[in-house]
Amino acid sequence: MFPLLNDVSHQPVRFELLADAEPSLLPRTLAPFARRDLVPDKLRARRDGAFLRVEIGMDAMPSEMLHVVEGNLRQIVGVQRVTVTLYSARQAA
Repeated sequence: MFPLLNDVSHQPVRFELLADAEPSLLPRTLAPFARRDLVPDKLRARRDGAFLRVEIGMDAMPSEMLHVVEGNLRQIVGVQRVTVTLYSARQAA
């Protein structure tokens, strides 16, 4: 069963990371989602010199997982910055 976007227990979110450009960084950024059986709706990564810019988006992330995943992303070795943007269901549509 797919979660509804207007369900208050789920919300659209985007995580933006700035990290050292390392070969194993991308799988390490997806691990916090995989451990919780979450599949991101969007993943974009690009190299910017010595850094990697990663954007991970979910259209309906369980609210109780939001801060847990954010904390896990911040603990990844090589991650310099994590920015979280929350959207209302209207903004995401």
